Amino acid sequence: MITVWGGQTSRSIRVVWVLEEMGLPYRLRQVDMLAAEREPEFLTINPADYIPAIEDGDVTMVESIAIMEYLMARYGPTPLAPAPHDPNFAAYQQFLHLGEAGLATLMMPVLVSRFIAPEAERDNWGATWCLQSFQKRLTLVSRRLANAPYLAGDAFTAADISVAYALNLAQRNCGITLGDAEQAYLARAMGRDAYKRAMERSHEGVNT
Repeated sequence: MITVWGGQTSRSIRVVWVLEEMGLPYRLRQVDMLAAEREPEFLTINPADYIPAIEDGDVTMVESIAIMEYLMARYGPTPLAPAPHDPNFAAYQQFLHLGEAGLATLMMPVLVSRFIAPEAERDNWGATWCLQSFQKRLTLVSRRLANAPYLAGDAFTAADISVAYALNLAQRNCGITLGDAEQAYLARAMGRDAYKRAMERSHEGVNT
């Protein structure tokens, strides 16, 4: 049984979404990252103290994109991951990693500035630069969506799980305004039954 350590609105939703898309059994352990202290069991899994993390037998992993790639490779093949010889493989790889490295990561300084920093430090140069950089990199997504319904082409893949999380995070918590094409894309991705199940599970924290 795969154990996912995560939170209700964290990057762990990417992992749970993949598990739901693939129909894999798992259990979810909620981690309150705002609590004063973390469970010792969780810190044994990830002493760096961030989520998500998974346990799968003897395997322990952190980092949402790495976990997604592990699950798809270990328990695939799956349509979520195009094969290397697929013409859409390069686009898939680019957007799978852009969703975190190029988009979601830029939102972290914005989030901590907006919600955690002292009032006088919230409107800072670093957070402003991150917002501007996000907007520039968002043009890569917009240009791709002008030619295809999903980021790897006609089919939904894990690249969409990666990027959809980042766009939703930016829109809901960081003041980013998405265009009509990006809004329609989010509706397509998050309208999937697997996403709805993932959200239900992430809020309930129940075992499957």
